[in-house]
Amino acid sequence: MHCASCVTQVEKALAAVPGVSSVEVNLATEKAVLTVERWPEADGFERALKGAGYSLVHLNRPSQRGGSAALADDTAADAARARGEQRQRLRLWIATPLAALLFAGGHLSLFGSGHGLDPRLQLLLAAPVQFYAGWPFLTGAWAGFRRRFADMNTLIAVGTLSAFLASTVATLAPHAIPHDPAGHPPIYFETSATIIVLVLLGRLLEARARARAGSAIRRLIDLQPRIAHRVERAGGGASHERDIATEEVRTGDELAVRPGERIPVDGELLSGRSTVDESMLTGEPIPVEKGPGSEVFAGTLNRTGAFRFIAQRVGVEMVLGQIIELVGIAQSGKAPIQRLADRIAAVFVPIVFGIGALTLVIWWAVLGPAGFGFALLAAVSVLIIACPCALGLATPAAVTVGTGRGAEQGILWKGGAPLERTQAVDTFVFDKTGTLTTGVLTLIDIETTDDWSMLDFLALAASAESASEHPLAAAIVGTARTNGLKVQSPGAFQAVPGGGIEATVGANTLLIGSAAFLRERGISLALGGDDLGRRAEELASTAKSVVLVAIDGTIAGLLGLEDAIKPEAREAIDALRALGLRIVLLTGDAEATALQVARTLGIEDVRAERRPAGKLAEIRALQESGHVVAMVGDGINDAPALAQADVGIAIGTGADVALEAAGLSLIRSDLRGVAQAIRLARATFRVIRQNLFWAFAWNALGIPLAAGVLQPSLGWTLNPMLASIAMSASSLIVLGNALRLRWMKV
Repeated sequence: MHCASCVTQVEKALAAVPGVSSVEVNLATEKAVLTVERWPEADGFERALKGAGYSLVHLNRPSQRGGSAALADDTAADAARARGEQRQRLRLWIATPLAALLFAGGHLSLFGSGHGLDPRLQLLLAAPVQFYAGWPFLTGAWAGFRRRFADMNTLIAVGTLSAFLASTVATLAPHAIPHDPAGHPPIYFETSATIIVLVLLGRLLEARARARAGSAIRRLIDLQPRIAHRVERAGGGASHERDIATEEVRTGDELAVRPGERIPVDGELLSGRSTVDESMLTGEPIPVEKGPGSEVFAGTLNRTGAFRFIAQRVGVEMVLGQIIELVGIAQSGKAPIQRLADRIAAVFVPIVFGIGALTLVIWWAVLGPAGFGFALLAAVSVLIIACPCALGLATPAAVTVGTGRGAEQGILWKGGAPLERTQAVDTFVFDKTGTLTTGVLTLIDIETTDDWSMLDFLALAASAESASEHPLAAAIVGTARTNGLKVQSPGAFQAVPGGGIEATVGANTLLIGSAAFLRERGISLALGGDDLGRRAEELASTAKSVVLVAIDGTIAGLLGLEDAIKPEAREAIDALRALGLRIVLLTGDAEATALQVARTLGIEDVRAERRPAGKLAEIRALQESGHVVAMVGDGINDAPALAQADVGIAIGTGADVALEAAGLSLIRSDLRGVAQAIRLARATFRVIRQNLFWAFAWNALGIPLAAGVLQPSLGWTLNPMLASIAMSASSLIVLGNALRLRWMKV
């Protein structure tokens, strides 16, 4: 694909395949992402694309792929692009000397003739350039003609063929075509040949620039080694290692890893010990100690010891595979701003043909038969300079580089639309537990009524919480086990998101949760002289998380847990405030706890004791008041708010459902990545606006100049060769501007 019109035609062709409900095509990566209601016939996509003049490199149907084959798709695409570039290079190598000879012979009279090379010799030299080197333009234009659309190939084919055919007629039948005022027939073989050479050169340079723009996925794929050492056992139990391609690894395979090697797939250690550099996932430079039972991840680097592990996740199921998949979706999906360029491109080429035809007619009418040559060259210049390559690349090139740069820094957008919304955010809403705090709780306070001993109370509470996945539950259960208490599995268990739990342990029924949760269930928090509700408020005022416990319908005690604020949280909040953003703390915790955390971090807007529905309502209220809202959270109870927010941001260590609901994920739990994501999104859209301005301004200035509007007053015009240079330059400038994002400080 070469221009915005190509994108439109590929989308139309794929959308017409039965079963396809939506299509998004990215010009910069030359990839399509499709949503299908049912899988079409085996060759449905190939036939549709072939009919539109394009070919399909590979299919990626995840449900039918095993191992790491999906990650090999990009290798196949790279190989196909390399073959295409090689064919294009061959055409260029053949065409360049012929065009140079034509140009020199036509303009410098190298062979001693006052008129340069004989026109018939020029025809012989120009024909291979036109019909071999220029063959892709001709076939592309023919495919467009059959499907009644016009694109960049049509513009170049019509432009060069016009010059070539007019010159051929002037050569073979010189009296059948008007001559210029000096009596020379209009022979422009060097013009058509030079245009083809320059456009081919531009396409080669553009392809290399596109490859650099989309290199993020390639760098991620290269983290996975090509070879894995599979452990195979003979009948007697003896084992040996056999090297296999990584895409052949299957779940359950036993693999060996040696010092200095990258880990091929995700899994769990069986034997051996080592330290593993996981900085590509976590950003932490210190290697992590690994022993039997430890989890290891594909792409991470084994530093010291050797070990064996069992493969648990392969292909797109691996953490690395999911990252690559997300980056691919982000780079292939369209930002809403791209749709403007697509709508313009749909009518742009027909308008250009109209302008070109009008240019030819007007100049021929004004200058008479003797002005045919000038009129023809002006029309060809209009067709060549107006190719909508820069317009088509303006947005996807920047999105591709921006999302790739983000992936390398642990920032993953789920498409161009979340990226565009991110740069427009003006309000950030943060969850507290596990987001601003570590989420690793320590049980600090245990207070009971006179009816319960501390150990019996803790044992019952821990048994009830043992079925919960909440961080509070893990801390309570861990403390009980550390103190040698027996933790039973509850007979019945129900979690109330944002409230607490109800469980049965032996003959006892327990309610554990916030004061509001217990009051809703009719539990009085005052028993005799003890008012545990008031005591809970006192503990919460010191930034502790407090849960109250009722046993058999009567308040029995409370547990106070401390959750340390993340060390980078204050720096992250200050960075967002420096970007002019409003900060809101939205949590299900008690108000006193939330206020204490907010004071430490300098957050003024605090909304506490909100259950999932309450969090959702707060996000909606902010949106209804005109704010573009980003929500940062990591828990199951954050999922509705994350989905409602304009941009949901999930911390990568959070619950799967939170990651699924978010439009932006930070695979590293460092909160400073939030401000970095905002800066990168804003930088990306600055580049997009610059690119779109350049693409529109280039055509707004270039088309009138090519049409000869300034010829009568200033004598300025743009010959077709300069127009082809200008056209290629516009695409390269747009790509170069997008590539700045790879090195820009954000």
